[in-house]
Amino acid sequence: MTQMDVEPAQTDGTAPGRAPVIEMRDISITFGSVRALSEVSLRLYPGEVHALMGENGAGKSTLIKALTGVYGVDAGTVLVGGEEQVFHSPSAAQAAGISTVYQEVNLVPNLTVAENMLLGREPRRFGAISVRAMNRRARETLEGLGLDIDPASVLGEHPIAVQQLVAIARAVDVDARVLILDEPTSSLDADEVAKLFEVMRRLRGQGVAIVFVSHFLDQVYEIADRMTILRNGLLVEERMVAETSQLELVRLMIGRELAVLERLESQANTAAVAGTPVLRALGVGRKGALEATDLDLYEGEVIGLAGLLGSGRTELARLLSGADTADTGEVAIRSERRRLRSPRHAIDRHIAFSSEDRKAEGVVGDLTVADNMLLALQASRGWLRPIPQATRTRLVEQYLRALDIRPADPTALMRNLSGGNQQKVLLARWLITEPEILILDEPTRGIDIGAKTQIQAKVAELAEQGISVVFISAELEEVLRLSDRLVVMRDRRKIDERPNRDVSVSDVLEIIAGEARSEQEGATRG
Repeated sequence: MTQMDVEPAQTDGTAPGRAPVIEMRDISITFGSVRALSEVSLRLYPGEVHALMGENGAGKSTLIKALTGVYGVDAGTVLVGGEEQVFHSPSAAQAAGISTVYQEVNLVPNLTVAENMLLGREPRRFGAISVRAMNRRARETLEGLGLDIDPASVLGEHPIAVQQLVAIARAVDVDARVLILDEPTSSLDADEVAKLFEVMRRLRGQGVAIVFVSHFLDQVYEIADRMTILRNGLLVEERMVAETSQLELVRLMIGRELAVLERLESQANTAAVAGTPVLRALGVGRKGALEATDLDLYEGEVIGLAGLLGSGRTELARLLSGADTADTGEVAIRSERRRLRSPRHAIDRHIAFSSEDRKAEGVVGDLTVADNMLLALQASRGWLRPIPQATRTRLVEQYLRALDIRPADPTALMRNLSGGNQQKVLLARWLITEPEILILDEPTRGIDIGAKTQIQAKVAELAEQGISVVFISAELEEVLRLSDRLVVMRDRRKIDERPNRDVSVSDVLEIIAGEARSEQEGATRG
């Protein structure tokens, strides 16, 4: 990697005292009658992390694709190092020093780390690929980023976090001047995010301009120097991160006040816990996944499952919904004790489960919005009893309106919707079954603040209507905002349960950390 003289990132709100490495001026792109971008500009400076902010559909992906040669532009110019460029393909953009690492790592899992890093650029000796030279070069690049990864290991054997770091190392090896990271942290835990940020800071120090796209505002404020905010295909503003509060940023992104969230917070924690539980889990557990766990859920109550990744939140949700079968214990639904053997078994008892893995276990991309919405209802009726057309039309139109799904087109293919709108279709799928118990595992992960707010408001509304909700989110603020009662988990077991009254994020983290300290002290005494 060529070292560059880099000035420290500016924090005074003015442009750095040097020329941008990339400047996009007045970019406009139209798809048919839809104006995706209208006169949007973007400046990227060497040695700076630049956050690209906006809701789903704001134009972030379109702008990135215009920069990387995936889309041509209808108007505007792209300057690289002050010279106008027209990229007709991603390879042309890469040749100019612009590399992208997407949320879904597009490498070859059955090849080695080194083979992925140097694919198409393998060093050769006497016409044959030199594996030794390839591994040596890959190791030098990895070490230069502070990464201890064996270049000869098979990529697919590594977790997704390591695969993303390898994708970044590949971009570095081709001498990238601009590195675009599109939602790189959506599937990473805290330690993995910290390692990624360490690599990003190292690259920033080497003069690379980094574009960071993320829906996690805390991460943006931790790593980014400058931000560009888009809304509805328009440039809202360029800001220094240090000079912009999170509340102000959200208002700029969504173009309206956060009255919905403020109303949620004022209404939270009001469910009365009384009478017979709607659901009672008695010693439910699964070998290697979850220790035996008890849980009561009352009518109209929202229980928030809090904990770090791997704590057992998802495992408990899957056992409560019949997605996995418990080895021990049983679940009582309105005092009727049962072992839930399948999701169909759970649906018959008015339990709906929305999985955290939207892509693999929820979205059917080649089906329409209407077909995706009606899948669970059709499954509960049986495939030999099709839903009458009039009923189909009524239900789909009802939930398109109720959840503000965009576009409001029942014939649109699911794969063409934004992540937030896909998530709302999945929520509609389960609401159509008229559940008494709704289990939501990461229903707002990877979606923009506007769609997230709408889903949170809908959860609160459903609880007011008497539906009981189990809510899981990696964002503790979200769990605390919505839940009446908290269940804190760690190491695949329940460690605490309490009403959500004046509980803070720090309190939850202290519970988790305190449990960890107790275990360490016990091990020391032992």
